Amino acid sequence: MYKKEGYWNTVPQIKSVQFPVRGKWQVDLVDGRSVLMPISAFPSLKKVPVRERSQWYLMGGGVTWDSCSEVIHVEQILGDYQKYGHES
Repeated sequence: MYKKEGYWNTVPQIKSVQFPVRGKWQVDLVDGRSVLMPISAFPSLKKVPVRERSQWYLMGGGVTWDSCSEVIHVEQILGDYQKYGHES
């Protein structure tokens, strides 16, 4: 019997956010995956002051900050709206 490898039937959910390297941010998912990305790809995050970046919170399947006018959703991080879209 063949067992699918990978994350075929997993709905990605954000677990935590980190800023491990200058100019980069990391999103850890509940299923164990971590995604490291350039902050420059997220203009709304670039506007969040560095001292406030550790004060993130989850909202509607995404992550945001008090000084951020946007919610960054998991499909923006993983890049496939058809698979990871939070709206139907």
